[in-house]
Amino acid sequence: MSRQTAIAKLRAVLFQRRELIRSALRGDLHALRQLKNASGELADVALDSSDEEVSSQRAELESHELDAIDNALSRMNSGKFGNCEGCDKKIPLARLEILPFATLCIACQVKLENSGFADWTELTSSA
Repeated sequence: MSRQTAIAKLRAVLFQRRELIRSALRGDLHALRQLKNASGELADVALDSSDEEVSSQRAELESHELDAIDNALSRMNSGKFGNCEGCDKKIPLARLEILPFATLCIACQVKLENSGFADWTELTSSA
C-alpha cells in the first residue's frame, strides 16, 4: 500500500474518531449509563458521586484529542501531514497508524519529553 493510500485511510479514521468524540462531548454517554444501570444499588452510589469528576476529566481529555485530530486534518489539507514538525522527516506509517494525529517522529518526541516542555514550539523557542 502506498503512503498516499495509507494517509487517505487515516483521514477516514480521523473523521470517524472526531465524530465519536463530538458525540461524547455533547453528552452522549450511553455506555456509562448502561454500566450504571447494570451495576446495582451500591455501585450506583459510588458512580453518582464520581460521575461529575469522571465526566469532567473525560471531556478535557477528549477535547485535547479533538484539537489534535483537527490539527492533523488541517495538516492533511495543507500537505504537511506525516512530516515531523521537529526534523521535517517523514513520520513512519506504523507510528501514524497507531497515533494518527502524531506531529513528531519518535526521536523528536523523545527529545521533547526529555526536555520537560509541553510542545515542540516551546522547545525550539528556548534554544
